Amino acid sequence: MKRIGIFAILLPSIMAVSSLSYGKDTPLDLKERYFGESAPGLVPKLFDPKIVSPQGRFEGGTFTPDMTEFYFTRKNGKYKKRTFFVTQYINNRWGPEVETDIRWPQFSADGTLLYGGREYRERTDTGWSAAKKQGVFLKNQAHGISLSSNGTYYFAFFKKEGKGHGYLGYSRLIDGKYNSPVKLGAEINTGEWIAHPYIAPDESYLMWDVVRKDGYGQADIYISFKNEDGSWLPAMNMGPQINTKLQESSPRVTHDGKYLFFSRGEWQTRKDGSTNWVGKSYWVDAQVIERLRPKP
Repeated sequence: MKRIGIFAILLPSIMAVSSLSYGKDTPLDLKERYFGESAPGLVPKLFDPKIVSPQGRFEGGTFTPDMTEFYFTRKNGKYKKRTFFVTQYINNRWGPEVETDIRWPQFSADGTLLYGGREYRERTDTGWSAAKKQGVFLKNQAHGISLSSNGTYYFAFFKKEGKGHGYLGYSRLIDGKYNSPVKLGAEINTGEWIAHPYIAPDESYLMWDVVRKDGYGQADIYISFKNEDGSWLPAMNMGPQINTKLQESSPRVTHDGKYLFFSRGEWQTRKDGSTNWVGKSYWVDAQVIERLRPKP
């Protein structure tokens, strides 16, 4: 079956689950869901659970919507190359982790669709299906992709005239087919190295990382809220609690709507002159987003 047909079938259930369960608790309590870590407040804190980071090599990861699987990466030290893992919550405990060929996954709200880059997988009775191509609308897709509850993809893409610095755009499902990417306006696409969008389920706000002149250092995380007329308001830097002189990137809100996760780190130069990313995962109460939302 073609990709567009599959999503057309899944879309009603995705929207229903999103509207009914988004923001509700799962059967797992907080300690179980987040590997025993204490919840953060309005100041970001390091997320580095020993269960997934026994030697401090954990970079970051993503939970499935039901919080029973966690896909994550480790790098540096004995991991000469970035290595991908998954751990499952089975018989009231997490683990053990196993290596996986699934890279940087995101999930539909009902957990039946795993997507990332130009490919997707479907949930089956025995796990995930083999990877399948999304379609030509993502042929120039670059770093980062995010799916709203109505099935609209927001993603970064490169064009030659952009000299590799990237743009953000979106593609909507219209009459069973995804349209060609629509480039967002200057409110969003200003600056360099624009990447890693996160769209709110209801498309009321968009977050991403970018290097801008008003930033605090390297790439910072910015946010734009949607106006009542559907236009995007001028982007706001998320401030010195989120952004520092280091590089902040890859913002993601958990499926329960409670926490904002992002990466913080820097590019380091090796002895041979090559560069290496060294970064960690941070989390903060998602109320930091609501505090920036313009008042009606």
